[in-house]
Amino acid sequence: MNRKELEEQIIRNYQQDEQMMILVFAQWCVNHDLDPAELYRRAYARQGENEALQQAVALTVPKEEAGDIADDTLLSVLSLYNNDDLAVVVTEEIAKRSSRKR
Repeated sequence: MNRKELEEQIIRNYQQDEQMMILVFAQWCVNHDLDPAELYRRAYARQGENEALQQAVALTVPKEEAGDIADDTLLSVLSLYNNDDLAVVVTEEIAKRSSRKR
């Protein structure tokens, strides 16, 4: 594999991993009765619609069919991709959920 092919493979791997991160986020939202697009807009108000998020939402399953995604897992995955603004919004939602349980 030459250098150009290696670089292209690295980029493809990163994009696949990033898509998986978006899917984890979208499924976590569905599992907690949250709208992934609305949370994304709160985090990135200046950005338009996110096509990758729309694709991920289409791949989610009803929460009754989904496995649990721990809050810490989602926050770690968001951190890996430097989605700090989205992590802040997710943390706010976690705090709201925690305060409702009291």
